[in-house]
Amino acid sequence: MTINAPSVRAMVAAVLTVLLAGACTAQPRPALPASEQGRSDLIATAQQILVHQCLQARGATGPSPRHEVLFGAGPTELSVTLTTGYTVRAHTDGCLAEAHRYLYGDQERWFHAQVTVNNLRPEAQARLRDDAGYRAALARRAACDDHDTACIRASGLERLRDRLEPARLAQVRAAHRDAITTHDRLRDRAVRRAAGLLAGRPTPHPKGNTP
Repeated sequence: MTINAPSVRAMVAAVLTVLLAGACTAQPRPALPASEQGRSDLIATAQQILVHQCLQARGATGPSPRHEVLFGAGPTELSVTLTTGYTVRAHTDGCLAEAHRYLYGDQERWFHAQVTVNNLRPEAQARLRDDAGYRAALARRAACDDHDTACIRASGLERLRDRLEPARLAQVRAAHRDAITTHDRLRDRAVRRAAGLLAGRPTPHPKGNTP
């Protein structure tokens, strides 16, 4: 098939018109905060909006929304038992859980990763008890009156903790590398979703577990 020059020029002009029109109407991508505090604030603000929308949809708004609507009801569906012996639990049917699904995509994966990462330092501190010198310093500190600063200082507990804890924390972080990676990846997703929500797009589905 043969296409003459005027037809080609008309076609090119039409394509350029469409592209230029799209460039003029395209929405700028929302800027993402650089600091960790800014990222946390952005997620918190988006979460508050999502929770409020959910409470409105369920007719539970007010100064004190019903606990079960906000946090969920019945037996908890999610749980993580830490190496320190504590078990953390959460529901999947409350408005907070719905907000987490929108922001993080997978509430269960986020819950497990967040609980693990939030307890890295307590786990590292628990591992300090494996050190005999630390246990001895802990016993000396326990024998001090809480207001006896000289006795507390002489126990050497704080100095020993400051010296031993970084290595223990590095061990714990290495043991939970997969959870840390998942936490960081899902948190990055939440930052982008929160920025999009606050910029007016995308519009969250009230019931959705959106990708």
